[in-house]
Parts: sequence; structure tokens; C-alpha cells
Amino acid sequence: MRLRWVILWLIVVIVLFSIFIAEITETIRLTDLISYFFVFVLALVIIAVLAVIGAAFMGVLITHRIFSVKSFTPFEEEMLQMRKEVKEIKKKVDEMVGEEKD
Repeated sequence: MRLRWVILWLIVVIVLFSIFIAEITETIRLTDLISYFFVFVLALVIIAVLAVIGAAFMGVLITHRIFSVKSFTPFEEEMLQMRKEVKEIKKKVDEMVGEEKD
């Protein structure tokens, strides 16, 4: 999974670097209206695709966080158990104090 993202980012960097080199060597001229328009459309499509992928990823992450919290964590379960034990101990102490007063 991680390898796919690395490959995707390498492709994006290579494409951007090749456009940069093509501009420096004047293979394409961004001042030319037609090539500028096509580069603009290409950049817009790339940004839109990355935005949709990012939005889907964030949506999956948020829904996972919301739906995964259906029960208590182990720490919370331990705290509830400890609370129950403290109540039992307090009850026993109250019974012992009550017996001493009699």
C-alpha cells in the first residue's frame, strides 16, 4: 500500500520536473496560449483527481474513527472495574463501621 503512494508521488514529481525541463529548454513555451491552455487543463485535472482522492481518504478516516468507538477502551474498562471494586470496599467499610457503633 505504501509502495503505491511512493510510486504515485514519484510519477507526479517526474511529470512536474519534465514540464520544468521542457520549459527551460524551450521545448514547450508556456507563453503560447494553446500550450498554456492545455497545461492549465492538465494541472486542473491533476489537482481535481488528487482532491477527490484526498477527500475520499479523509472521509474514510473520519467514518472509521466515528464507527470504531463502539465500546470502551481497555483503560476505560479497567477504570470501571476499579470503580466497582471501590464501591464494594466502601460498602464493606460502612458495614464494619456500623457494627462497631452497635
